[in-house]
Amino acid sequence: MVELKQLEHLLAEGKINRREFMARMSALGLMAAVSPVLLATPVKAATPIKGGRLRIGMAGGSTTDSLDTATMNDAMTYNINWQTRNCLVEVDHKGNPIPELAESWDTSPDALKWTFKLRKGVEFHNGRTLEAEDVLFSINHHRRQESKSAAKGIVDPIEDMKTDGKYSVVFTLKEGNVDFPFIMSAPHFTIVPAGTTAADWEKSIGTGGYILQEWEPGYRAFARRNPNYWKEGRAHFDEIETSGIADVTSRVVALQRGQIDVMNRFELRLTHLLRRAPGIQLINVTGTKHYSIPMLTDRQPFNNNDVRLALKYAINREELLKKVLPGYGSLGNDHPIAPTQKYHASELPQRNYDPDKARFHMKKAGMLDYTFGLHAAGAAWPGADASGAAMLYRAHAAKAGIKIEVIVEPNDGYRMNIWMKKPWVMCYWSGPSTTDWMFSTAYAEDSSWNDTFWKHERFNKLLKEARAELDEKKRQEMYAECQKIVRDEGGVIIPMFGNHIEAATKKLIIDNPAGNWELDGNRAAERWWFES
Repeated sequence: MVELKQLEHLLAEGKINRREFMARMSALGLMAAVSPVLLATPVKAATPIKGGRLRIGMAGGSTTDSLDTATMNDAMTYNINWQTRNCLVEVDHKGNPIPELAESWDTSPDALKWTFKLRKGVEFHNGRTLEAEDVLFSINHHRRQESKSAAKGIVDPIEDMKTDGKYSVVFTLKEGNVDFPFIMSAPHFTIVPAGTTAADWEKSIGTGGYILQEWEPGYRAFARRNPNYWKEGRAHFDEIETSGIADVTSRVVALQRGQIDVMNRFELRLTHLLRRAPGIQLINVTGTKHYSIPMLTDRQPFNNNDVRLALKYAINREELLKKVLPGYGSLGNDHPIAPTQKYHASELPQRNYDPDKARFHMKKAGMLDYTFGLHAAGAAWPGADASGAAMLYRAHAAKAGIKIEVIVEPNDGYRMNIWMKKPWVMCYWSGPSTTDWMFSTAYAEDSSWNDTFWKHERFNKLLKEARAELDEKKRQEMYAECQKIVRDEGGVIIPMFGNHIEAATKKLIIDNPAGNWELDGNRAAERWWFES
């Protein structure tokens, strides 16, 4: 390990660059010992270079995928969506909302009324000019009474929307929300031409940096650079080819063989393969991604909180973190707000593995003789071994006398056929940028993606009040209580948060990747470029 310390010192002193550091580490066979902090992405070249075809190998695709913004629900469609479309607001690598199709916004003192001024002269791929009516149509697509959109719960707080001329949109909310600009950065709220219907959604016509040419759901998408893209210094590649490759080992092999340039959801158990491929870099970004194990609380036996508590105490988070995400994540505490987020309740005691407490609560519920079926698949925990984690959990629970049967499901269609259908499943969340957004998406009682079907009167009251609270101290206290309620009474186990881990050719230049979504906030096609 002397060589490792010497190389780390040289890197810290700036006497060698990151690429030289990685090359020497690979040559010495020490890559497995490298701290995750040192596996940051390379510093960008002075000037981005145009050209080339970026080939992306994606997990998170399915034959049931659609590019309808109301029904997108996983990585491949999100990524293609942001290749071809833009939102009103973008989140930068520091987690701040910055103008995108909106050139500016302002709000009333009570955060009830928000006015977004649009950029002028922005064109859709079909030649139409972006106007306020397009924004109204795009957001109202999720607000319609009959809408089945996963984002319906996020836009329900909008009381009214109207145009103020061709280039201004005014939102009036039911309650104040100081985080409203973040909401307008959600992937579901990319802007499409007014009147988009049926098959038009699959053409993915937008204002984005690339124009979709081909689309086979779950398999492949091909796009070319938009010659009229309105953003300066973005969209450097000539073409983008996105391939659905569900199996992580297949993605790694494709990267090694030069068949793709970047892959998402790399698994750390495969680092030994990268040691034989010196032209590959790991991308390690701390974000809000978390692994969850939700249970349907409107069904027996999960409608009993003693059952839920027993299952929370029956999992050894430390062992899962060590074996499933070695050094690339942090412990979860059965609520979804990451340690990196503004309103994270750091004062909440960490829930630890306690077989005695688990047995106590399960015995109190009268369920010690019950066998719990836990549904898992590789697609359930991207970047981690979900089935292996489920088997570890089964062993942990057995020490408390709790019986778990692990049911391994197919990857294809998992989100459509298993998640929110089976009573107890493995799941993951990329984790929206704000506390309110996360809770409103998956924990509010009226949310389409409330994947535990959980209802809690106090929680829902606090969530609405915190959204409009301008006093930062009070808001912090409200969100802390929300996290405690979810932790102690919710229907989800969240054992750990995971970094976004991807792998790419070293020919790609990646500058300060964002952590709000994988692959640089799903903006890799727009922000990255090939070195000369």
